[in-house]
Amino acid sequence: MTYATDRLHEEIAYIAYHFHWSLEEILNLEHRDRRRYTDQIAGLVMRASAKG
Repeated sequence: MTYATDRLHEEIAYIAYHFHWSLEEILNLEHRDRRRYTDQIAGLVMRASAKG
């Protein structure tokens, strides 16, 4: 099973937007590490939004 290209692009954009990492840096991450970063970013965004 392959990872959906659209989902990969969403992860890349999300990490690049929040961490300002290059495409090369993000693509060099293992899939599970990239998912972990997107989950961590989402948590940070949610906490920041809750604080208002």
